[in-house]
Amino acid sequence: MARIPAAFVQAVLKGHSALGLAFAAAIYVVCLSGTLAVFVHEFAVWENPAVEQVSQASPETVQRALENAVAQSQGEVHHVRIAMPTADQPFVSLYVDAEAEQASLVADAEGNLAPLRNAWSDFIIRLHIFLHLPSAWGIFIVGMTGVALLSSLISGLCAHPRILRDAFHLRVGGSRRLQEADLHNRIGVWALPFHLVVSLTGAFLGLTTIIVGVPGMAMFDGDTGRIYALFTPPEPPENTAEAPVLDLRPMLARLPDEGALERITVEHPTEAGAAAVFDLYDEQALAGVTSVGITRGGEVYYEKKIVEASLGERVFGALGPLHFGWFGRGIVKIAYGLLGLGLTYLAVGGVKIWLVRRRDKGRPAPGWERVWAAVVWGQPVGLAVAALCAILLPVWPYTALIPVWGAVCLAALAAAGALSARSLARCGKAATGALLLVLGVAHAILMAGFSAALLIWAIDAVLVAAGGGFLLYLAKRPQRNRGATPPWS
Repeated sequence: MARIPAAFVQAVLKGHSALGLAFAAAIYVVCLSGTLAVFVHEFAVWENPAVEQVSQASPETVQRALENAVAQSQGEVHHVRIAMPTADQPFVSLYVDAEAEQASLVADAEGNLAPLRNAWSDFIIRLHIFLHLPSAWGIFIVGMTGVALLSSLISGLCAHPRILRDAFHLRVGGSRRLQEADLHNRIGVWALPFHLVVSLTGAFLGLTTIIVGVPGMAMFDGDTGRIYALFTPPEPPENTAEAPVLDLRPMLARLPDEGALERITVEHPTEAGAAAVFDLYDEQALAGVTSVGITRGGEVYYEKKIVEASLGERVFGALGPLHFGWFGRGIVKIAYGLLGLGLTYLAVGGVKIWLVRRRDKGRPAPGWERVWAAVVWGQPVGLAVAALCAILLPVWPYTALIPVWGAVCLAALAAAGALSARSLARCGKAATGALLLVLGVAHAILMAGFSAALLIWAIDAVLVAAGGGFLLYLAKRPQRNRGATPPWS
């Protein structure tokens, strides 16, 4: 790489900067929300401290929970999705799609139901996947963001021929621009395999509509449903006559011993044509889901074994676990969280380096400095306010948190018209620290007496520690000479 012509390096560096700047805000929001989305199952437990936690659910418990869900639903029930207890989400949850409403419920060990609080966890996962835009547009923009991130990583490598040789060279204490550039490059190299995997899988997942649409247009006259049918269970034989609620117990007794039951999808539970699809997770396979579909009469109408799946099905099934780190235990998620923070820092640091370079060349962009400070610190403040609303207020749908988060982000951008970039950054850090501290303490107080789960207390402890760390850093950091550091530091 050292023999790459200087003119080519300069051209690639310009392209790297242009691409990063064009998608900077989207990359930052996607990376930050993606880091949080790694722990979405843990957040679901954190949101529901009063829920009885169980390691396993008996067939009788599952059946009673299904019957209770159907009984309290308004109108015809089309589908019921039952998520079984797992190590990171130890309770039974049900998602009911009825004619008049959709409901999220949680069951205790006896099958009794209560509303499931999932506003915050749903908010985070949908922010990462859709940016809270209309689904078709949102997922497309996120997919293009993944492509831009992947391209930025590759162009960044090509633009720095010595990047691997200097992998452990870090200039600290001198020029702020050189220090930021070295840290940016080192994080990019040290975690390059993670960055490539996350950006590549994110691009594939986000652009699924296009990836599926092209062969659909070419082979099936635009019928993309025939492409999706290759990866999803078929509809069971239709029979709309009324019948008792589907009995899952004899079906559960017939399941193979190839994995742990992860999810049950019940189709039209009160019709004679009712059926259920059982997904069993095999920890030995990355794309580890074996599916079995059984009708009310006991006929197996669908079966897909992961050990017999094609290479394409295995790759497609592995994209989600690889992207979110949901294929391992807690240590894998912690590693994904730390690496995700590093990737988020890359998104922030790249723009800061560009702004510092402009200032060093005598062409400062104070307006963009203020806007970028507002974008960077408006997000954690908005997310913290949304999380606080989710735990303090009654059971909300995730859609109620969107205007809260949006209002905070817009307020931060509005403040960029009146405050300096340095003031915006300091206010953002102070607000983030205070809100995280309040969030951890408030949740600990509200959940006191409900649960002794170590996971819930651990999340509160992390929030308190992070909030206190922000405030302590601001309190102890000396005021530097204004000309010595960039105006947003």
